[in-house]
Amino acid sequence: MKISYNWLKQFLQVQMEVEKTGELLTDLGLEVEGIQKVESIKGSLEGVVVGEVLTCEKHPNADKLKVTTVNLGGESPVQIVCGAPNVAAGQKVPVATIGTKLYDEKGEEFKIKKGKIRGEESHGMICAEDELGLGKGHDGIMILEESLEAGTPCAEVFNIETDHVFEIGLTPNRADAMSHYGVARDLRAGLIQQGTNLELITPSVSDFHVDERVLKVDIEVADKDLIPRYDGITITDVEIKDSPEWIQNRLKAIGITPKNNVVDITNYVLHELGQPLHAFDASKIKGNKVVVKTLEEGTKFTTLDEVERELSSEDIMICDVDDNPLCIAGVLGGLESGVSERTTSIFLESAYFNPVSIRKTAKRHGLNTDASFRFERGIDINMTKYALKRAALLIEEYAGGKLSSDVLDFYPEKVEDFQVFLSFENAYRLIGQEIPKETIKNILASLDIKINSATEAGLGLTIPSYRVDVQREADIIEEILRVYGYNNIEFSHKLNTSISFDKNNNVKIENIVADQLTSLGFNETMANSLTKPEYVELSENINADNNVEMLNPLSNDLKVMRQSLLFSGLESIAYNLNRKQSSLKFFEFGKTYHKYEKGYQEDKHLTLFVTGNRTKESWKSGSEVSDFFYLKGVIASLLSRLGVNTLKTTPAKSDVFSEGIVLSLGKIRLVELGVVKRNVLKNFSIKQEVLFADFNWENILKIISSKNIKVSDLPKFPSVKRDLALLLDNKVEFKEVYNLAFQSERKLLKDVDLFDVYEGDKLPEGKKSYAVSFILQDENKTLQDKQIDKIMQKLQQSFEKNLDAVLR
Repeated sequence: MKISYNWLKQFLQVQMEVEKTGELLTDLGLEVEGIQKVESIKGSLEGVVVGEVLTCEKHPNADKLKVTTVNLGGESPVQIVCGAPNVAAGQKVPVATIGTKLYDEKGEEFKIKKGKIRGEESHGMICAEDELGLGKGHDGIMILEESLEAGTPCAEVFNIETDHVFEIGLTPNRADAMSHYGVARDLRAGLIQQGTNLELITPSVSDFHVDERVLKVDIEVADKDLIPRYDGITITDVEIKDSPEWIQNRLKAIGITPKNNVVDITNYVLHELGQPLHAFDASKIKGNKVVVKTLEEGTKFTTLDEVERELSSEDIMICDVDDNPLCIAGVLGGLESGVSERTTSIFLESAYFNPVSIRKTAKRHGLNTDASFRFERGIDINMTKYALKRAALLIEEYAGGKLSSDVLDFYPEKVEDFQVFLSFENAYRLIGQEIPKETIKNILASLDIKINSATEAGLGLTIPSYRVDVQREADIIEEILRVYGYNNIEFSHKLNTSISFDKNNNVKIENIVADQLTSLGFNETMANSLTKPEYVELSENINADNNVEMLNPLSNDLKVMRQSLLFSGLESIAYNLNRKQSSLKFFEFGKTYHKYEKGYQEDKHLTLFVTGNRTKESWKSGSEVSDFFYLKGVIASLLSRLGVNTLKTTPAKSDVFSEGIVLSLGKIRLVELGVVKRNVLKNFSIKQEVLFADFNWENILKIISSKNIKVSDLPKFPSVKRDLALLLDNKVEFKEVYNLAFQSERKLLKDVDLFDVYEGDKLPEGKKSYAVSFILQDENKTLQDKQIDKIMQKLQQSFEKNLDAVLR
């Protein structure tokens, strides 16, 4: 949510620095995620001055250009070449001097430089209004008032406004703060706590009166539970035109594009007071009667965005006497009934709709508007009439309208304010320290919470209707605490903790793995468990029938629970690749979700993603691309750290891999890893190789729980290394050499390693050479040469017998 500081100051004459105000709003629970400087004209016309055209002559080398001399208020005039047909001597004009930065319609910058145009020097630019951002005209240069002095900065001539906009990450419960007035209310309470008591200025509607009762639109509400309050008024003799500059500046500051005076005023009041409004062209309402009701399932209706939609029988609709739909209540207006340039009379609506109904309608149609954002969170039901009068007076003033009916107010059952009792003892217990009772009373008063009764035990309170989130004692305590200031609560210097010695503590094991991965350059990601249902089409191993679907999804991209962590990881990779981060190593602990006939199932996984280079390129080493064997090595080191060493390798049958393997311990599958297929990557616009590994974390934990930890002393006696160069058949894998070596010598052989592979012309056809090292060690004594030679001879004979190996 965007809040303009200048707009905020219309309610509260705040003198604090912008940053300090942002800090206070954050302390109050309205977290300021960013502050942006906004100018009504980008660049604020810096470098643009008033110039006086002294001479204007035809360009010697161009028929449509003129050479002018212009007084800019300096010691001597400058020469400027101008192509405008209306430039003439004696005019006062805006001139962009050398070095000035101007901006086009797209906001792209261009700088004014000294140059030559058809052989004539030009020291600046005489500007049209669109070149300065002051309008859309480009028929000629702007002509300024003759009384202006040459050299006067144009920023002083035109009404340029500089503002700062707070980007507030509003929590869903704070419906009361969804407006500038609501934020000002909170800010005032925070300032009072700091010792600054400012008046909260409320726009006056005391001048509201009916001009002439010439157009009445009746109201009929079908269901008071869905529409607890509905107000309306008619305004005639309206002239649709641009809204005043100050309203446009306010809307532009918070990212809203002005349209016309009536629409802009309804948007202005919405963001000012938090009450959505809608203006109908009164001539499009048949029978001069508005009926608020639901329509038959499947009724067709075209909204303002020119999309024809099928209505649900649960959608609240604004209709006329013929059940002709005019607007989806609280969400979006209709294309045919909206205000246009031909509109001369309007019916202005201000209402309170059932929040749950509006939320379902907005989600059902995939619409998220400023109005639905507020209605579905719950607005102030007692604001509807006041906001209607406020907007009507603005339309009367800036659209020339006449108020042509009384305010029709459907409000059959008045909503009473909440009653809550606050116990001081409970407040102290939840807050963690005792706050003076007078301070609590002052905070409640600053929040418009009325104290009905006061005793030594607590306070009887009345909560204003606009605080729909404050209905319990705990809510009151939270309000007191946020205004008092979380930072003002003392904290203990004593630290209490408990130490767990459980070797199978899941969190501890995850931390061990995470620490090792981060030491290898991996970054942890946390993706959303909700994902796109279309991802099931990318793999035959996941089925749409097993999707866990959301009953009320936030969007089409978040409709189902994920069955695989692969696709959310690829989304993260694509996001980073698009931002020029090409070497990535990610890991994620997360769950997958499946629906079966027997019920729902959740499974914990650890996934690894690798793409790009292994290490950062430097002068000492070139770029080395991460490959399958690098990822396999990472996985082996992880499993070894967890005490899992003896693994079986089989080919992976996953259809998302172009090549891959499965690592198992006996019949228990632990890890599946491989290279992701290009046709899968194509769906994410990824053009480089991605390696993926999926750990079945549930199986990992089972294996670890059954493992006993063995501790032994470090050996006192040295190890011995011996090498063999073996000529082998091409089909022989190193795994066979490795296993055979340990079968031949179980006691003294500690490790076997492959350090070189050679395949070339000098070897017999179908052969390859393995250079293998063997580590021998006796933990009780130093090995003798005869003993070593005997072991090596036994190994050699075993290789020759079982693998047809030849010693090179």
